Amino acid sequence: MKQITINTVISVYSKEDLSPIETDLMEQAFEARSKAYAPYSKFTVGVALLLDNGVVVQGSNQENAAYPSGLCAERVAIFYAGAKYPDAKMLKMFITASPMDRDLVEPIPPCGSCRQSIAEYEFKQDVPIELFFMGAKGPIYKSDSLQNILPLVFDKNNL
Repeated sequence: MKQITINTVISVYSKEDLSPIETDLMEQAFEARSKAYAPYSKFTVGVALLLDNGVVVQGSNQENAAYPSGLCAERVAIFYAGAKYPDAKMLKMFITASPMDRDLVEPIPPCGSCRQSIAEYEFKQDVPIELFFMGAKGPIYKSDSLQNILPLVFDKNNL
């Protein structure tokens, strides 16, 4: 038997550690989270996605009584960016998530479906997407690439 070791590096930031661009993205992600439609889970997520053309695309989770029909904030943002700006590269994604009834402190990473969707665009553009994620307050985690939080990713090379 042979074992494979997979290492992940996540940087931990505070708000004071962020650059001005990253601070702006964080504020836009909070604004997007305030627009979430989450009447069932009461769990709101907001995203701000910076493109290489300078545009920031926001996304918020959008639920539906038929649960599988809703979309996570990350996919709302990346699918809109992919449709509206197909030639732009996605550079930085800032995610904030928290239940409506309290301020979550733990950083919340993208779900598995969102990770796979982000991976598709990272492979398409051949440029890593920096991911910042947090709760409503507290520490901010940063991954330099989606591949740090989704090792052994499934992509077009597997087809």
